[in-house]
This record gives sequence, structure tokens and C-alpha cells, in this order.
Amino acid sequence: MHTPRFTRRQFLKGACATAAAGAVGPRLLFGSDARAAASDGDVVVVLFLRGAMDGLNFVVPMGSSDRAYYESVRPSLNIAASGTYGALPLTYSDGSASDFGLHPSATGLRDLWNAGRVAIVHAAGLTTSASRSHFDAQMAIEQGAARGLNSGWMARAIATQSGTDAAAMAALACMSREPASLNGTTRAITMESPSDFQLNGGAWAWMKTRSDSPAGLVGMQETLKQLWGGETGLETSGALAERALRVVATQPYAPPPAAWPTSTIARELWTVAQSIRFGVGLRYAAVDLGGWDTHDGQGTAGAGYHYYQNKIAELSQALSAFQAELEASGVATRVTTVVQSEFGRRIRQNAAGGTDHGCGNPMLVMGGAVNGRRFYGQWPGLTDAVIASANGDLPVTTDYRRVLSEILVRRMRNSNLSTIFPGYAAYAPLGLVQGTDMAAASQASVGAYSMATAAPVQSAQDLAIEAGLRARGGSVRDRILRRVF
Repeated sequence: MHTPRFTRRQFLKGACATAAAGAVGPRLLFGSDARAAASDGDVVVVLFLRGAMDGLNFVVPMGSSDRAYYESVRPSLNIAASGTYGALPLTYSDGSASDFGLHPSATGLRDLWNAGRVAIVHAAGLTTSASRSHFDAQMAIEQGAARGLNSGWMARAIATQSGTDAAAMAALACMSREPASLNGTTRAITMESPSDFQLNGGAWAWMKTRSDSPAGLVGMQETLKQLWGGETGLETSGALAERALRVVATQPYAPPPAAWPTSTIARELWTVAQSIRFGVGLRYAAVDLGGWDTHDGQGTAGAGYHYYQNKIAELSQALSAFQAELEASGVATRVTTVVQSEFGRRIRQNAAGGTDHGCGNPMLVMGGAVNGRRFYGQWPGLTDAVIASANGDLPVTTDYRRVLSEILVRRMRNSNLSTIFPGYAAYAPLGLVQGTDMAAASQASVGAYSMATAAPVQSAQDLAIEAGLRARGGSVRDRILRRVF
């Protein structure tokens, strides 16, 4: 067994790695090698609506019996069936009417539905937990199991996905902090925006060499590669961070076009679209849109204060622009976008003009390879008996993992479902996306990756060094920064 030598010089370099990586803050997480790896593989984009979207006011019941019940339990909160602020009817590909419509602010999504790019899965969600806690439900969904794991389903998908080892950017999270779905992988880059993905601690003028820098100045960012070339765990992590910086810095990211929506989620989807187009090997991406926890003042549609109307418009405009960009770039058939929330809202409106935490909710699946303009799963209906059986909620009839599993198998060609979703054995394709099925693989080996610890295996020597650095805190970091930089 090889035991790496650890010299005083390596210790100083490793400590510098910790110090410089700490200066970066939460916006920089470790990515893989900076070599561009042109890829024509499929990409999964997961847009998480944090706060629990009200699915009944998004995908609106229009059928006669459901409609009557819906209006009776939401007397001042229902979306009108017709008129200026009425729901947008959803029709099938043959032109026949369905029993559902979209919120009137979702015109972009209605157009994508009519173009066959969007499918809707009824009453999806968690079947392993009945928690009404945002934190618990989000964690269960992103871990891919009710409890017991410290890694995310997307991290395990990356670990078992062929071709990701050589990718410059196998996974991307466009947000301020890494989502739980990516916990446990070093192949993901997390950033709010490409322009923010840089060192942000210490003197600004020292961070990198600029056009107005003094002659001969070598910035901290340019120095990192020279520092982190050893074998310790600290140096390996530092090298990964430096490569992540280099990957982003060498891509021709540009601001969105003038007609692009100005919301944060739209800008993040623009970054994802560019990253797909650059051919850096992107296979998994995550974005968030929060603000859906509408316990009071939710609103419906029309004039005045209608918070929910604005949130749906923001979502619809961003997804419409994103899909149009993918179509124009010729990559639409390679990209499947999933929109989900941790749970839905309760059937009845509350006394504050809002809705409380519920259960079943629609999932949206969008893309060029989606069998769109159709509903999937089982709609349970709105009756006293159905609602009573679910304690006042819309029950879950489709496990969200069934949707994700089909995309993994048919589009990503990744059949390691027992590894990605431990304990889930009920997969059967709904027919949501184009592609062929594969036999499920047995528990996959992912090398040093550990689902229990969600971290690369480290030697006892590395762990001892890290413990010593933590015990000394900022004093070691400050001394080394002053000495080296």
C-alpha cells in the first residue's frame, strides 16, 4: 500500500490550499478537470420550486365535478374558468379539450404545451414521507430517500454516469449554495453567475492579473495552480477548486440578450443554456426558484396584489425563454427539464386568503424529447372521500422518483437506479420521454465515493492534518497568507 510522504513544504502548501479555498466562500465548490470535453450526451435540468407551489391554482381543475368542488373549497381563491382572468385551457394534440387549464399568467408554458414540449404528471410527490416540513420534504426529495443518506440523488447519478470523469463541468448548480441533491460529489460547480465565480477574499487588486495591474504582478488566482500540486487531500481539493475557477474563466460567457427576461431564475437558466452549448460535458444541472410559501395574501389573477400571479409569470417566462434558446442552439432534443416542488398546498383556502402545506402536486417535464401535450399519472379527483383519505390534501399517486427514473434510463442511459434511489423498486416507465428502456443495474460501485459519508475517502494522515488546522483556526491561515502572498 502506498503511503504518500508528507514534508514540511507539502504541509505549508496544503495549509495554503485550505486558506485560499476558505477565502472563496460558498460560491465556489469543487469541479473536475478544466479540459473541455465536447459532449453530445443528454442533460437533465432540475428546477426546484422551494416553498411548496400551489398546484391546484397552477394546473387548474376544469372538469364539471372537480370544478364544483374546487370552487366550493376556494370561494375567493379559485382561478376563474373563463373570462379575462380565466384559466388557459389545455387541449390535446387532436384539439380535444382536457379537464385542466393553466393559470392565466402561464402563457409561455401554454404555448410550449401546444408545441408538444411540455407534459404534466398529476399528483406527484413523496410516497415515503408525510412530513409537512419544508426542510424535511426538500431533503427527502433531494437525497432520493426518506432518510439515512448524506448524499444527493444527483451526486449518485453523476458517480454512476459514464463519460463524466473527463468532463470539465459534469454538473452545475446555478445558485448561491450547493443543493442537497449534489451533496457528495466533487464533479459539480456551484455559482450564482459566471461573473461572481472568483476569489472574493483579501485585497481586490491581488485576486487576479488585470489589464491595469502593475507590471509583473501575478495574482492569487494565477498562483494557485503552482501551490496545489501535491498528494495530500488538502492539495487535491485545492487543485479541484483551481480547475473549477479555470473552467468558468475560459468559457465565453456573455450577458443574456436584450429580450431575455430579467428575473434571477431567467438569468440562471441562461447560464445553464450557455454551459450546455459550450460543450464542457455538462450532464446535470440544478436551479431554484423560491417564494412559494403562500399562507396569506396568495391572490388569484387580475388587478391589485396577486403575489401568486407574479410568481407564475416569472416561472413561465423563464422556462419559455430557456426552451427557445435550446431550440435555437440545436440542443433541444438533448435537454430534459423537470420542474418540481417539495409538496403541494391543502385543498381548502385558509382564513388569511392563502393555502397551507399539503401533499400531492403536479410535476412538469419539458424538452425536445418529451412526449408532450399529455397528462401522466393518476388524477385522484376532488371528492370528500378522496380528500378525507389524505387528511385534507390531494393525495400522492405518482412517486417523483418514477419520473426521474424514466429520464435517467431513457435519456441519460443510466440504469443504476438501486444506487441512485436506494430502496426504490417500483419503477415502471410512464412513457413521458422518448428512448428505450434498459435492465436495471445492480448496486453500482462508485470507487472511493461513499453514500454513507458523502465524501471521498481520506487517509488517517490527511484527517489528522485537517483536525490540526481546524484546531488552530484563522491564525494559521493568516500567517500563511502573509508569508506566501
